[in-house]
Amino acid sequence: MSTATDLHQHAWPEPFLAALSARTDGPRTRVDADGSWNLLLPGEPDCVLGEKEIDLHRREGALFAADLDRALLVPPLAIGIDGLPADDARALLTAWHEGVLAHGGPFGVWASVPSQDPRPSDLRAALDRGAIGLAVPAAALADADALERFGPVLEELARADRPLFVHPGAPANGAVSGRPDDAAWWPALGDYTGQLLRAWATWLDRGHRDHPTLRVAFAALAGGGALMLERLAARGGPVDLARSEHIAYETSSFGPRTIAAAAQSVGADRLAFGSDRPVVAPEEQHVPRVAGVDARRLATVAAARLLGEPVPSAEQDADVVAAPSVVAVAA
Repeated sequence: MSTATDLHQHAWPEPFLAALSARTDGPRTRVDADGSWNLLLPGEPDCVLGEKEIDLHRREGALFAADLDRALLVPPLAIGIDGLPADDARALLTAWHEGVLAHGGPFGVWASVPSQDPRPSDLRAALDRGAIGLAVPAAALADADALERFGPVLEELARADRPLFVHPGAPANGAVSGRPDDAAWWPALGDYTGQLLRAWATWLDRGHRDHPTLRVAFAALAGGGALMLERLAARGGPVDLARSEHIAYETSSFGPRTIAAAAQSVGADRLAFGSDRPVVAPEEQHVPRVAGVDARRLATVAAARLLGEPVPSAEQDADVVAAPSVVAVAA
């Protein structure tokens, strides 16, 4: 039986929150008199972290209600912890890794390393503790210099035959929303997609040549890169590489219409379901049902290939799906 996977969730384990509370500037946390945790970021209003962020036991029920078997947890790279001075970043990432790995259950863990001092030894230690692969901020693949800086870590990842997940990182100016008067939705549209699209283009241009065996998934359909193959072809770009079995496109924040278009562009079996829970997902988030895309395969095939697991056949998935998994998208 195939394993249905949510490739992209987040969690805030208490050991990590406690480590953040020892900091004197952002990102940091504060515990209020009522015991609630507040996240403090440069240029941002305080953000209360509640049960949906912290309590993974509660999250398990929503996972199984969505007919999913596991979720892979990503460090909070968007708040810039990886970009802090290396010793600070290393301590915070270690606290995060240990906190989520201690929970176990249906949750796998993506490791991360300090961006200012990415060491293969840090990656090896995280993999030895049980991490399934490496998550990097998109800036790690932004250009040739970034690729060179992360090169030894990516080589170590390839030697271990583990996957890479590319996630948005903190904006260059350090404030999550860019400017205090930016709309709340602005970073997701005005910054994160641009980061991911640049990382995807850099990978197609040179990253795959430096690391040809590495399996990589890009969050949020590579910032829309999955929809740009016609433009890529018009400029003489490597369309076949963009559809390679070594590349997966995670679907978080996108709905049936866009996922259907991405399936036509890169192939349905290159798409991997991710919810980004609890950042944007509602309490109950099922795999989107998309015209022409089998829902079970959206949560199994690309994830299995990315993780180096047996890839289920269509017949295997048909055996475990009791109800029709494809519905038409409303006009």
